[in-house]
Amino acid sequence: MPKVLVSDPISEAGIEILRKIPNTQVDVKLGLKPDELKAIIGDYDALAVRSETKVTADILASASKLQIIGRAGVGVDNIDVNAATQRGVVVVNSPEGNTLAAAELAVALLLALSRKIPQADASLRAGKWERKKFVGTEIYGKTVGVIGLGKIGRSVAQRMKSFETNIVAFDPFATEEGARRIGAELVTLDALLERSDFITIHVPLNNATRGMIGAAQIAIMKDGVRIINCARGGIVDEAALAEAIQSGKVGGAAFDVFSKEPPEADNPLLSLSQNVITPHLGASTEEAQVNVAIDIAIQISEVLQGRSASSAVNLPALTSEEVARVSPYVFLAKQIGSLHTQLAAGVGTTVQSLEVIFNGDFAGLPTESITRATLQGIMTPMLQDPVNLVNAPVLAEARGISYKQTFAKSSPEHTCLLSIRVTTSSGERTICGTVYGQDARIVHIDGHHVDIIPNGHMVVTQHNDRPGIIGKVGTLLGDNGVNIGGMHVGREAVGTHAIMVIMTDENISADLLGQIRTLPGIETAQTITL
Repeated sequence: MPKVLVSDPISEAGIEILRKIPNTQVDVKLGLKPDELKAIIGDYDALAVRSETKVTADILASASKLQIIGRAGVGVDNIDVNAATQRGVVVVNSPEGNTLAAAELAVALLLALSRKIPQADASLRAGKWERKKFVGTEIYGKTVGVIGLGKIGRSVAQRMKSFETNIVAFDPFATEEGARRIGAELVTLDALLERSDFITIHVPLNNATRGMIGAAQIAIMKDGVRIINCARGGIVDEAALAEAIQSGKVGGAAFDVFSKEPPEADNPLLSLSQNVITPHLGASTEEAQVNVAIDIAIQISEVLQGRSASSAVNLPALTSEEVARVSPYVFLAKQIGSLHTQLAAGVGTTVQSLEVIFNGDFAGLPTESITRATLQGIMTPMLQDPVNLVNAPVLAEARGISYKQTFAKSSPEHTCLLSIRVTTSSGERTICGTVYGQDARIVHIDGHHVDIIPNGHMVVTQHNDRPGIIGKVGTLLGDNGVNIGGMHVGREAVGTHAIMVIMTDENISADLLGQIRTLPGIETAQTITL
């Protein structure tokens, strides 16, 4: 008889679904200490948790029967996913259960900010009657800028449209048609910043978005603009924002998330009376907690009855031999995919389709895992939601990205050559890689020979092959204190077109990148982080 352990408080609605699984025993044991959980986990086929239970590799080592771990929420930081995958344990979460809760909070914060509701409430409770002090602003007819059109961003845009506002949106991976369907106009980030009366942020925190709203971006905004962040701390430079609020450039901010949580007492956003601040309440609704519990209970039920989970965050288990053989190619494919997307985004294009070509002797390797890893790499820079080897194909399909894998008998240079050809709105690009032992390398970019370890910070340029260009770029980096870890140059022929990849110890600034782009002979230059 299968047994399910619920070790954290989840909604009774989810527990009832678990109890309806045929011939299954459900035990609710809350507040278990790690040693207590480790002692009993070997008896269970499924485990349902929230954030309190830490499912470590040590505990998983005793989970001899465990098939699935269900996390009632989005994040799985409390679960050692790698250890679970190695043991053949499916890890599932509920990526959509709190979408509406987060969207509604963003709208609520926008309204509270525009009408100074928390400040007026505090004043009245203090025995004051200060009607003139709390004159607000209507949102009717105003322009709301939505940064990020994922599930939450789209939901916010749709709700704000009902207030008869004008919606402009920035998302480099969204389509104009998709934006039109929700009543939004797709614009550049600068255009959104210049036009918006309210700006609400709904993007993931990654290398591309960290600090994306700083002093330079605030400077081009409308005077009196109001900024709402229910996404992630670190996307907005909090010190720059506080300074802009104090100067009157920004009318106020509503933040549910902070660069450090809980925020420190000296966080400048906390001391400004114009602001509305909440302690990361995005998913904190009764309905969201019910939804995530139901979601993971259904998935546990499906897996225990021999079917697939809808939101697995890892792959079904491979044998230890398969894992050892395929892992470097999975890593290589993911990094090449990410490189493709970043290169495309750098010139204002998006990935439309891709072909994963296996040249040479890939016999016996689980190539589907490699293809899915390519999709994971391509999709991760685009999306706020977690992308993994299981859900990457579904997310690609939702974005209209088609893909296929093909096989060629041999490669003239390598025993196994992984070639990934991508089509964007501006044409095709092919990036190839191989594995030496366990070490992955990128060896071709658009036919140019290179030898790149696919990890870390890079500056990638396309330029005319003529004397002095490489030296000028290197000198410019050195003069700005940037240490070069390696440099690789490939060219079609002497004096023609060339590509240069410079490995740097840190990501260079936008200003320095701009200086590189102005060098004579440089056609394109962009930064990449893998």
